[in-house]
Amino acid sequence: MRILLLTIFLSLFSISAMAAESLTVSSPDGKLMVKIDNEQGKVFYSVIYNNTTMVERSALGLKSDIADFSSNLTLKNVEQSQIDEHYTLRTAKRSQVHYTANQLNLTYESGQRHQMVITFNVANNDVAFRYSFPQIGERACMVVSGEQTSFRLPEQTTTFLTPQANAMSGWKRTKPSYEEEYKADAAMGDKSQYGNGYTFPCLFRVGDQGWVLISETGTNGAYVGCHLSDYSAEEGYRIAFPMEGEANGIGSTSAGVRLPGATPWRTITVGQTLKPIVETTVAFDVVKPLYEPSEEYDCGRYTWSWIVWQDNSINYDDQVKFIDLASAMGYEYCLVDCNWDRNIGREKIEQLAAYAKTKSVGLMLWYNSNGYENDAPQGPKGGMDTAINRKREMAWLKKMGVKGIKVDFFGGDKQHTMQLYEDILSDANDYGIQVIFHGCTLPRGWERMYPNYLSSEAVIASEQVIFTTHHAEQQPFELTMHPFCRNSVATMDWGGVIMNKYLSRDNKSRHARRTTDIFEMASGIMNQTAMQCVSMCPNNLTDIPQFEVEWLKQLQTRWDETLFIDGYPGKYAVLARRSGERWYVVGLNALKEPLKLTLDLDMFAGQQVSVYCDKPLKEGEKFAQAELKSDKVNAKGELKVVIQPNGGLIVQR
Repeated sequence: MRILLLTIFLSLFSISAMAAESLTVSSPDGKLMVKIDNEQGKVFYSVIYNNTTMVERSALGLKSDIADFSSNLTLKNVEQSQIDEHYTLRTAKRSQVHYTANQLNLTYESGQRHQMVITFNVANNDVAFRYSFPQIGERACMVVSGEQTSFRLPEQTTTFLTPQANAMSGWKRTKPSYEEEYKADAAMGDKSQYGNGYTFPCLFRVGDQGWVLISETGTNGAYVGCHLSDYSAEEGYRIAFPMEGEANGIGSTSAGVRLPGATPWRTITVGQTLKPIVETTVAFDVVKPLYEPSEEYDCGRYTWSWIVWQDNSINYDDQVKFIDLASAMGYEYCLVDCNWDRNIGREKIEQLAAYAKTKSVGLMLWYNSNGYENDAPQGPKGGMDTAINRKREMAWLKKMGVKGIKVDFFGGDKQHTMQLYEDILSDANDYGIQVIFHGCTLPRGWERMYPNYLSSEAVIASEQVIFTTHHAEQQPFELTMHPFCRNSVATMDWGGVIMNKYLSRDNKSRHARRTTDIFEMASGIMNQTAMQCVSMCPNNLTDIPQFEVEWLKQLQTRWDETLFIDGYPGKYAVLARRSGERWYVVGLNALKEPLKLTLDLDMFAGQQVSVYCDKPLKEGEKFAQAELKSDKVNAKGELKVVIQPNGGLIVQR
């Protein structure tokens, strides 16, 4: 429930008297404050936490075909209110959320006498703001050509960012697909790799003062997907719109806005430690569900032949093996990947779906979304890019009892592409089908907005670990980055808990996995997604220790609570997640030496716990051995642990 406790309407006289003064809005606990200034017709804001400036004086406003809302602005009205809301989430890091914030609505008039409202929601560690517009005379729509919105970080700030790729680059011209490498602790002045700025979310360390995470949420077909520009010493980072070449050059880089209407929310999460960054729910706090679910959807686990066995496994007999594997593990789903239309055929897919039902396993099917936007050749094509084809395809899927689809290869962040995501989700809900996106944009609040949305890739995923030794070596670095950035704002389909020692079907050839078994198992909890891929192969039922098999059988994917325990981006991460009454504490180590930690685990204080860990690598061993042991957490909730290099940790009762 939203409670408006206080509304202040200021007269034009009083506003005029304070026009040159600062307005402020603070968080409920008083520690976080946003200051807004109007200077010579331009509006600026800054963010202060615990009396320390975390975002310096930064610009607000945008330009449209109706008016310039970035200059010659006059403050006309101020409204303050409080928000107190409870809501539930199915597919995120927390199931029950209590959102409290103080809201400030500032109405400005442009030089053309058109109005814009800037709304700030300030929670205890989160700021969200957006622009909204009434209908303007007879004009019921407008075009936004760009934003002045900027983020100026203090001089001592270092960055943890991933670059926006060139349009129509990469394999079969499928980029940007949010699959570039992160750099940790880089200088703000460093140029992005491709000169296109940076993909959301963007993480910053403000010297010894704390951390700032910047992103956006609430984006659907009513706006473009944005990112951050390269850094400028004068302006900091600015909101950047899509590149002209995205989607094969089709579609505008501008945003069309129906009036009355609003932009997506820009979000800023701040903290002296990484705890608020990891635990934030701001991406969901300020959005609303867009439609009702057509049925009761659930979370789950799935097997996937393609990730290790690759293209040749997309045949009927191999898919039966992975359905049987899912059944043996008690998993709910099996994903049949690309080219099933050619290699298996629709008639045999119907037989496969019927067989899966006898094993209490639901099928998910892969689709190519690309239409005219790139050259990705895999089929089935033409099934998801138009409403007529989608509804025909989804009726067939529902008839077979297929539970979900994975739709791949999108063409960027232009508005028509953002609308395509929404259209696929909405149509799929009509047929009781859940959706995963790959080769795609960052999901922006979609876990709450779309009830049948499951997860998105939007990250350098496990396929790259299979493809190259470089990414196999980088896996520990990447998976200790994401809890603090990519996975902190949205669910992430990284694509698999890989248990083969060698990244091949025979488990003997190609390059070896660089991570330990416990690292892989712990990643199944560290990487938050409502539909977790467990990339076991049938041979893993007998060639890994039985206690690992038994643990993987009970892998959880639906979380009621998430807590930050310890870590540093790109070095190590320790989180706790709760499902029902049961807590799981997991850790990953990307360092080259053993990591000794004393963990504060209040949930286990004074209790005996099970500890899954790696033994030190012995001379002559290529792969570390895993062990399961018992330990006692002391009365203070402290537990001393050692996480081996490229290794993992699981603590549970």
